[in-house]
Amino acid sequence: MLQAACTTDQNFGNYSSGPCKTPRVHSTCPCRPSLHLRHAAKPRKTMRRVPSMTVSKSRSSSNPGASAGDDGHDVALAGRNNLRPTFDTSPQAKSKSSKSPFTVFGLQPSPELLSISMVYFVQGILGLARLAISFFYKDEFHLDPATVAIVTGLGAAPWVVKPVYGFLSDTVPIFGYRRRSYLIICGLLGTVSWTALATIVKTPSMAVAMVVLGSLGTACSDVVVDSIVVERSRGEPQSTAGSLQSLCWASSAVGGIASAYFSGALVDAYGPRGVFGLTALFPLMVSLSAVFISEQPVVSSARHKRDSGSGEQDEAESGGLLAAEVLAPPEVMKKRLATQVNALWGAIRQRSIFLPAVFVFLWQATPSADTAMFFFQTNHLHFSAEFLGRVRLVGSIASLAGVGTYNYLLKDVPLTKMFFWTAVLGTGLGLTQLILITGINQQWGLSNELFVLGDSLVLTVLGQVSFMPVLVLAARLCPEGVEATLFATLMSVLNGGAFAGSTFGALLTKSFGVTSEDFTNLAPLVTVCTLSSLLPLPLLRMLPQGSTTEQIQSNNDQESESA
Repeated sequence: MLQAACTTDQNFGNYSSGPCKTPRVHSTCPCRPSLHLRHAAKPRKTMRRVPSMTVSKSRSSSNPGASAGDDGHDVALAGRNNLRPTFDTSPQAKSKSSKSPFTVFGLQPSPELLSISMVYFVQGILGLARLAISFFYKDEFHLDPATVAIVTGLGAAPWVVKPVYGFLSDTVPIFGYRRRSYLIICGLLGTVSWTALATIVKTPSMAVAMVVLGSLGTACSDVVVDSIVVERSRGEPQSTAGSLQSLCWASSAVGGIASAYFSGALVDAYGPRGVFGLTALFPLMVSLSAVFISEQPVVSSARHKRDSGSGEQDEAESGGLLAAEVLAPPEVMKKRLATQVNALWGAIRQRSIFLPAVFVFLWQATPSADTAMFFFQTNHLHFSAEFLGRVRLVGSIASLAGVGTYNYLLKDVPLTKMFFWTAVLGTGLGLTQLILITGINQQWGLSNELFVLGDSLVLTVLGQVSFMPVLVLAARLCPEGVEATLFATLMSVLNGGAFAGSTFGALLTKSFGVTSEDFTNLAPLVTVCTLSSLLPLPLLRMLPQGSTTEQIQSNNDQESESA
């Protein structure tokens, strides 16, 4: 599902009036991309979730289980693909639905539907701890801005390897289940990490380790629930799939906006550790929701042959669903993996895919001064956590406006033109941070608080608009057969660029001598980081020409044929 950011991530403590580098609409958990967009010239350097609707088409064709069907072990897919009791669109089901007094986005309410929406809601509500983590590093451990930038980047590392989680969930069932078990474990990981942060964490290294653990649980659960949505959407009418995606968007958006509203006030009232303790309750909802996910258990191929040999009737022969999926033997799984890896490598080697991937990485890898601005706002301007929570709320709502602006006004604009103008406009508007740093806004009669709120509103909308072409480009580049795997890989490249950008920003912060108390060189630092957004523009020729999916896909097909 397209979520502007979901991601994912993480500059937990970046609440500058400057432009954000990675927009995020639907989820704001501290282990994911931020809702507050502070860099209009390009997406914020934060880890991003992969939009599930973009991947839904791909998972059906690139799932490792979709190949090697001639070995007799692919009955697993038959059972899995037919298991959609919740979203049945048969005439009988439609008749029942029409008589129901209540539907959710046109879908019939059910325990599984509630479970799916709850997982996405939790991804959004986990943003409750974002501000708390920033203040925790700053006030509890007294870390300087450069160090905070590095440790927050490390906390988002699990988002760089998201394709691994998808492969494990598809091919390695735990306790007989491919989805339920993973969701339960992910929820428990999140609860353990936040509980530890609230109680026993005493050192910065231990804090980073717990944040990474929580990030791992969130990233993995994100991949798993996306795969569930993909499976339930496959074969359904577009209206049904769209309704399910709308529900996912809305659930996460509600959680994200709620977390933005309460995050600052809770830090002021109970401190960072109190917020961590409250946050620890929400991942348990993911574990509980897993119980209501409709899924067939997986059995080994040896057991399946033994049961079949004992004369047990195969339900598939009588037209029903299989009682259990059959796990392919190791040699078949290795064959599928090798086929998938070869197909992925063949796609990446194409210039029409490799060069845009390099551009996306460089687009994200330019440095950011967000963490230094957070310290400036809290230590120098004395902004309270409650006010920063309000800034996040404004950013959350503005990011939704950015999505609407792109969808209704700009989606047909050629990609190169979009990248160029969002970079130029974003750089110009990003330099407005200098007005706040130098205090010129007060000479104009604008308070610091009012200036930051207005600046954040404008930059967030433009930041969201600037990130949408990245997702569009990634989706259009994926050739048939490896759509899901390649799209997830491109998102990992983007997240890797975000991590590199966070590291470069930390090094520059250190080089300019900006500390938690000395902001003498903050203006030059912000200027250098903001202007760096223009550096990738000469590389725009690396992007495919054309503004439509058909044109870009035609370029890919021509290169494949010539190869």
